[in-house]
Amino acid sequence: MSKYIPLIAITGLLLASSAHAQQSTADYPNKPIRILVTVPAGGGVDTVTRIVTERMRLKIGQPFVIENRGGAGGNLAAEQVFNAAPDGYQLMASQPSPITTNSVLYKKINIDPSKFEFVGIMSIIPNVLLVKNNFPAKTAQEFIAYAKANPGKLNYASQGPGTTSHLTAELFEDLAKTKLVHVPYKGTAPALNDLVAGHVDFIFMQLESAVKLHEGKNARILAVTTNKRLAELPDIPTMEEAGIKLISDTWNALSAPPKTPAPIVAKLNTALNDTLNDPELAARFKALHLLPGSGDVAQTRAFIQDDTKRWSDVIRAAKIPQIE
Repeated sequence: MSKYIPLIAITGLLLASSAHAQQSTADYPNKPIRILVTVPAGGGVDTVTRIVTERMRLKIGQPFVIENRGGAGGNLAAEQVFNAAPDGYQLMASQPSPITTNSVLYKKINIDPSKFEFVGIMSIIPNVLLVKNNFPAKTAQEFIAYAKANPGKLNYASQGPGTTSHLTAELFEDLAKTKLVHVPYKGTAPALNDLVAGHVDFIFMQLESAVKLHEGKNARILAVTTNKRLAELPDIPTMEEAGIKLISDTWNALSAPPKTPAPIVAKLNTALNDTLNDPELAARFKALHLLPGSGDVAQTRAFIQDDTKRWSDVIRAAKIPQIE
């Protein structure tokens, strides 16, 4: 028997393989979809993922199985999903860092985050400038003037090195042409506890964590870092209105492994956008001080690429030490 496979046989195999791939894409999904969340249960990304997928399953016809895998700034979950089969049955729900800044922040990671297939942005969390109650500045303009006049004297809390709260303060330091002292914490709770106690001067923080302290008069929100004022805080100016064009928010994304077929990514994106347009979900998000994400696959990738460049430039300019 010849050791060579006839051309007609090869053609048949290729056609069969192509037909199987098309069929697999067409009937996707036909079983539950697993989502690895990059934070422990109860964290912001986890909450958003559960709210979104609870409704998204009605659009796509299959349930989502949520598994929390925190650690290493989201790198553990990211690596597992990155190396998963690109069939749409294992996705990742994450904060920005695993797919934007970790490749710059960490000395070594085992993946190229830019190669993920980005399904969409689930939610956007506005950030605000929150100061301790007895901080001498009473307005955002006064805060900026005070920071400029007192280089090296103000300290700020963050949720940890490389987090949005840290990078936003680094960006403020650069834009205001001043110096600040960074006090990193292991998470939101200890950082806010020390702010309320007066041990640190300020923090750039997600709205949903800050607004309760503001309303309870335990700390004060002086500005929002969005591009326009927020409906919840109509009297609070943007940082740009106060004199510095600082835009910063936190968001949660849904991503698929590299080389996941475009029709599958598009189907997930459509289901996500339909879910985000649901009035019931919008009401739930509003109660949590979240904004729904939106956009097609191309817009999502462009958004993430822009954010990656912006914050990577901040990290390099600030010479933030890499994490081992």
